[in-house]
Amino acid sequence: MKTLTEFKASLNADQPAGGLSVQLRSLWYDGKGDWHEAHAQVDQLTDRQSARVHAYLHRKEGDIWNADYWYSKAQRTRPDVSLEKEWEQLVVAFL
Repeated sequence: MKTLTEFKASLNADQPAGGLSVQLRSLWYDGKGDWHEAHAQVDQLTDRQSARVHAYLHRKEGDIWNADYWYSKAQRTRPDVSLEKEWEQLVVAFL
């Protein structure tokens, strides 16, 4: 899988494609509407890439304080874009 379009098309499947990074698996579950499984994928990870996805998920949840904590762990600031745009940017960044 190499493009955002391919990734979005994979959301029609019952399971994420094999070989996806944990960050992309998390975003895949979020794209399917399963926030809890998306969060479970990155909840215990402390690397910057996972922290970036974790931050997005807490922003989506509406827990801005927690989101900002994870953005700082990712060495990022909360983006001033829609959640949909941030999700797409994250997918592209991890593909």
